[in-house]
Amino acid sequence: MPDLNHSTVTEFILTGFPGLHPEYQGLVSAILFLVYVLTLVGNVTILFLFATNHSLHKPMYYIILNLCTCDILFSTTTLPKIISKYWFNSGTISFNACFVQMYFVHYLGTMNSIILFLMALDRYVAICHPLSYSIVLKNSTIQILSITGWIIAKAAPLMLVIRAYPLPYCASNIINHCFCDHIGITTLACTDRALYGFPAFVFAMVVLLGSLACVMFSYCSIIVAVLKIANVQGRIKTLSTCSTQLIIISLYYLPRCFVYLASNVGIQFSADMRIVIIMLYSLFPPMINPLIYCLRAKDMRESLWKQFSRLIISQKTQVSSTN
Repeated sequence: MPDLNHSTVTEFILTGFPGLHPEYQGLVSAILFLVYVLTLVGNVTILFLFATNHSLHKPMYYIILNLCTCDILFSTTTLPKIISKYWFNSGTISFNACFVQMYFVHYLGTMNSIILFLMALDRYVAICHPLSYSIVLKNSTIQILSITGWIIAKAAPLMLVIRAYPLPYCASNIINHCFCDHIGITTLACTDRALYGFPAFVFAMVVLLGSLACVMFSYCSIIVAVLKIANVQGRIKTLSTCSTQLIIISLYYLPRCFVYLASNVGIQFSADMRIVIIMLYSLFPPMINPLIYCLRAKDMRESLWKQFSRLIISQKTQVSSTN
């Protein structure tokens, strides 16, 4: 049994980007702050459009609603602390707060995979079983699946925290990352990490590869169904309904798969490069997703234009009344 006394470590230190020269810290923190603001503004805008436009109350947009919520929570969990490190030289995080952050990082990552699976399921039913779509995937069905996903996704990350929290942390307290995650924390434990690292690795593979397998099956089935359409224009139109989801799914899975494959074939990254890649695939999609919705989804684009038109008309009316 591991020693339950971890009093020798009361806080952790996040290094951020270890090799970053001090003269660039202000620039990096400004970029991270801009990413955070754009992520919040973009995703909150999507939530506002959904709340104010009944035309968006469709299964696909309920799924996007969940993705926006997940993106906001993940960015809020990870970015403020690393920004404060470079702005206020506050890189320390308390012992308990680090584990709370670790829990939400893995919880929201798991939920993200579930949401992407729901996206693929939506397109699979819509294209492969169009006559059953309105029966199988009603708004209530997506709501039930989403709530179930948010509940189920809690289990494994909670177990990771429960197993890692009592470990004896009696050596270094420096985490070479921008946020607390399971690997970063447990490598600092004064005990054999294999008993704790392997289950975490299995969990990561099940979540990542399991959801990816379901997504690939869905889109392989979609491609087969599309190839059966005789009309070329019909094929293009059908595939275009998947474009938004495919872009979002690619942004999520491709960088992660590249990192895992690269490590297995012997490609080594420096600590800075590894952290940069992780931050890019963790923070870039939440920022860019709202732009993809508005550019690719016709209903979303029309709703945004209506709100913009109303704002302009309202401003013109106010100016006329003051004159």
